[in-house]
Amino acid sequence: MQLKIFLMQQKKLIQNLNKLKDKKFFFYIFIFFNSLIFTLYYGYRGIFPIDSFVIFNSGYNVLNNFHPFKDYWSITGPLLDYLQFALFLMFDVSWLSYVMHAAFINTILAIFIFYFFNKIKLNPNFSFIYAIAISILAYPSTGTPFVDHHAVIFCLVSTCCFIIGINQERKKYWFLSSLFIVFSFFSKQIPSAYLIFLLSISIIFYKIYFKEKHFIDLLFFILGGILGTSIFLIIFFLNDVPIKNFLIQYIFYPMSLGDNRLDKLNFDFKNTISQFKFIYFALMPLILVFFSMIKNKRNATEQKKDLFVIVFVLITPLIFIYGQLLTKNQVLIFFLIPFYLGIGNLYVTKYYKKKYLIFLIIFIFCISLTKYHIRFNHNKKFMELVNVDFNLAVNAKIIDDKFSNLKWITPEYPETPLQEINYLNEAKNILIKDKTPKILITDYQFLSVIIKNKNVSPNKWYDDLSVPPEESKFFEQYKDFYLSKIKSQKIKNIYTVGLDKEKYIKVVFDKNCYDLKKMNKILTKLSLKTC
Repeated sequence: MQLKIFLMQQKKLIQNLNKLKDKKFFFYIFIFFNSLIFTLYYGYRGIFPIDSFVIFNSGYNVLNNFHPFKDYWSITGPLLDYLQFALFLMFDVSWLSYVMHAAFINTILAIFIFYFFNKIKLNPNFSFIYAIAISILAYPSTGTPFVDHHAVIFCLVSTCCFIIGINQERKKYWFLSSLFIVFSFFSKQIPSAYLIFLLSISIIFYKIYFKEKHFIDLLFFILGGILGTSIFLIIFFLNDVPIKNFLIQYIFYPMSLGDNRLDKLNFDFKNTISQFKFIYFALMPLILVFFSMIKNKRNATEQKKDLFVIVFVLITPLIFIYGQLLTKNQVLIFFLIPFYLGIGNLYVTKYYKKKYLIFLIIFIFCISLTKYHIRFNHNKKFMELVNVDFNLAVNAKIIDDKFSNLKWITPEYPETPLQEINYLNEAKNILIKDKTPKILITDYQFLSVIIKNKNVSPNKWYDDLSVPPEESKFFEQYKDFYLSKIKSQKIKNIYTVGLDKEKYIKVVFDKNCYDLKKMNKILTKLSLKTC
């Protein structure tokens, strides 16, 4: 009789486990498609030229065997360039394969976050909700590959791996943590550089805190970093990218920019508190749990580990917010809110007796998700398209079939997008007719792709940060790099497309070394002379 009861219990347990497995499988499938669809939809809705086209063009550059740091000056990481190259290679050069880049990263993030929350034993239903929220808030804000998004996303994945490594004492997650932080660093220098420091210090402190004499975990962490770095060093070696160029363009010159920005950084209430208020709100439950644990002096090993994780998690927003302040971009780290709420949810359930905090978490979650989705996805604030009438948008197929179904509307011509396209088509036709070696200086960097121009511009993009000013100690190196590319490609004409782009020529060339001719409202031709 007892055997029969035991077997029935085991059967019921297996059935429940199968149900849970099926439920999680459904959640994974839903997260996958939700992440893809959201990103694809908003990736086709509106354009912000200076940010929307830069990786499109750099992926095309690599496709034509032009490489960052070697063939064009770049102060942002090469990871996105090579990822986009891979997608163009697999799926052809089109807006769809471009947006798919962002969609894939968004999907990987959302699926991993669901996996992470399940690993640390958060309720699967809550894990699902937080993963969905992150997929809505992460990449749909731009819909196209962007260095800042990649950098923060890989930082978040690295953070999650680190937490799992502590939670489950699995060395592979320490390895993955450093691998992903390297991917973040080769997307953009910050916030990854600061997180690398925090992770390294945290590992050492962890060993001291728990009196662990072996350092095998630290070794795995180091090996992950070595592997990640080696991948890029091998790419550089295979393509003859000078390490000196990499160091100047990606390390030393950006460090000078960072120092300058730090001197001018405004730490007032609006900058540091108001615009990040929902991140601070999301941390409140976790802070209350922290003080509760300190008050109750929890000493069990598991509880001490949880306390260590909580402290680590509470430090990370300082890095992300500081990195955000230095970029001076629109806020993009709001997708961290569901992550912090999820961590808070886990530890409130585990350690805090007053369960009303769960309702606080739900309230903050609903308000922040709604607010940021409307503001950054629907209204496209990140792309400077707030208050734009999207009904005025034009199908970008008019420019080229590669952009079919892209709803073209930009901050430059918010009321007359068709006029902007007409200017671009006129410029396109002029550029096609000019058979001489030429380069383009423009925010509309897709033009090089559609006119099949094989001469790469010396710069990845043109703005006041990417181009060192004359007073910069790196200006002469930039100028030499720029002129050497002009000479090696035997460039006869330089075209600027867009407003106020001629200044990036005048800073390099003496005014007697070129003739300037205005071709239309947005197109200027500079014919180079022998100087």
